[in-house]
Amino acid sequence: MRDLKHLIYFENLLENSNNELIQQAQEAGRKAIGHVCYQIPEPLLNLPGIFSVRLRAPRTTSTEMGNYYLSPIFCEACRAILERALEGGFSFLDAIIAPEACAMMNRLAENIEHLGCCPHEGFFASYCDVPMKSDEVTLKHYVLQMQEHCLKPLHEHLGIDVSDAAIRKAVEEQNKISRLITEIGEYRKEESPRITGYEFAIFCLATYCCPKDLLIEKLEETAEELKTRVPDPVGTYRARVAMVGSEIDDPSFIKLAEDTGLVVVADRYCFGSLPGRQEIVLTDDEDALTQVCRYYMQSGQCPRFLNTEKVNERHAYVDKIAKEYKADGIIIEQIKFCDYWGYGRPFMHAVLQNEYGHQVLSIDRPYNAGQSGQLRTRIQAFVEAMEIKKIQNEKGEH
Repeated sequence: MRDLKHLIYFENLLENSNNELIQQAQEAGRKAIGHVCYQIPEPLLNLPGIFSVRLRAPRTTSTEMGNYYLSPIFCEACRAILERALEGGFSFLDAIIAPEACAMMNRLAENIEHLGCCPHEGFFASYCDVPMKSDEVTLKHYVLQMQEHCLKPLHEHLGIDVSDAAIRKAVEEQNKISRLITEIGEYRKEESPRITGYEFAIFCLATYCCPKDLLIEKLEETAEELKTRVPDPVGTYRARVAMVGSEIDDPSFIKLAEDTGLVVVADRYCFGSLPGRQEIVLTDDEDALTQVCRYYMQSGQCPRFLNTEKVNERHAYVDKIAKEYKADGIIIEQIKFCDYWGYGRPFMHAVLQNEYGHQVLSIDRPYNAGQSGQLRTRIQAFVEAMEIKKIQNEKGEH
């Protein structure tokens, strides 16, 4: 396929945490708010005068300092991000809003705060408790936590407008991005997708790491460009896959998978588009904060939610998107030492394979997995297994 005009630009944005759009926004007087989890609703971090930056550690090759302050058996993503912070990679942040969702992510945020990794005058960190169940009782607690430990500190420290009107404006701004990402992602449903999983991951990931409003023009041009992009011939890709699991903040892992001949047509992971880039619909019947919190609580698919209904919903959701995007198989990936996905991954594997009938590959991977020959070999074998299954189905064999 013809190269997309803005792909290299977006790739370059993801090379550094403090990219040119972040610098542009801060020069205009806006404040950068770091966050580490889906459980802190993004619109609350993108109110007028502030913008959110999802913390990640591109190109980290060593976690020696991260190991020292955390532990060698801590989540590799947390150790890599702390390593980057200690190197000065997040010195531009004005605040961090962290959830008590994952003990490892919380220890990461605490170390960034107490080790003085963010020297901006007035820098602060705030910690919010978030629910482990999804119901109206826990929603009240969730709303209170966002009021006291997210909105209140933003107003007191930075003078940010946290009114209902400001939240509604932030939701609409995010919805603009979500509509564009959804429009771009819809092409993955085609028999021969006119956008690869790697390309889509680049565009989607940038919306988590940059001021969203500064991306709109180039995303609109990309969406328009895709309307006339000629896809590769049918049969170019050996298999279609849905990628599911813990965070993928390095698109090189998607590229490694696609280099084996498959194409990633759907995503259900942190930093992904499903459900992270779906529209938030607000009504006038209830305050905006409660509606936003309800949306994030109900749409969240993290294995941290332990009630039976949510566990079943998580499996059914993956089955739904795999069928909707016509995936031949599902890859469930987990970053090494991730506690929640450590028990969520094998359970999901068993359910999707035995109860829903999907072909599933389950992998435990390093944080920086883009050059892993072992992973490449496993994914190649999975592609061959999916090809054999398709041949058997065509012949009516079982």
